[in-house]
Amino acid sequence: MAMKKNKQFKVFKNFKKKTVKEQESNQSTIGSENEEQLEQKKAETSENVDNEKVTQQEETNETQVETETNEARLERELAEMKDKYLRLSAEFDNYRKRTLKERMDMLKTASEEVLLGLLQVIDNFERALKNMETSQDVEAIRQGVELIYKNFVNFLAQKGMKEIDALNAPFDTDLHEAITKIPAPTDDLKGKVVDVIEKGYKLHDKVSRYAKVVIGE
Repeated sequence: MAMKKNKQFKVFKNFKKKTVKEQESNQSTIGSENEEQLEQKKAETSENVDNEKVTQQEETNETQVETETNEARLERELAEMKDKYLRLSAEFDNYRKRTLKERMDMLKTASEEVLLGLLQVIDNFERALKNMETSQDVEAIRQGVELIYKNFVNFLAQKGMKEIDALNAPFDTDLHEAITKIPAPTDDLKGKVVDVIEKGYKLHDKVSRYAKVVIGE
């Protein structure tokens, strides 16, 4: 009986050792598998990090290229704007000089035209003076001088110079310059021009010379 028990104890002891070894073997295998998985995960993580770095670097390079492209475009546009400004400035300067020259030429031409018209008046006066030396007809001389005067007045009117109507007109400070006041000959002439000392003239709508007048009061 005791021998049987010892034999059973040995069997149980051997089974226990075998079980422990199998557990240790399993644990060793599991630990090895875990280490392999851990290493694989580390490798995958490292690869992902490297891929991210590469992607970030590529994005950075693309951003730098895009920035350089924008700067080049802006510099080109700025150069074009400067060129346009210089061209416009030169064209405006040429236009200003040309306009100034044309204006001066126009003023010279206008003066020449007026002077040529006055030469005709001088010619008429010279003819009248020559006739006065030999003519005894005072009425004919008077008519000749009156004709010259009318021609001269018409010439001024053609150039836009016209006489300001003043006699018997209401006094107007925009047209008349009062020299003095006298009692009005009639009641209807009070506050009006009763005499013209010096005629006034307007060039188109602008007063060139005010009429010097006497006002009735």
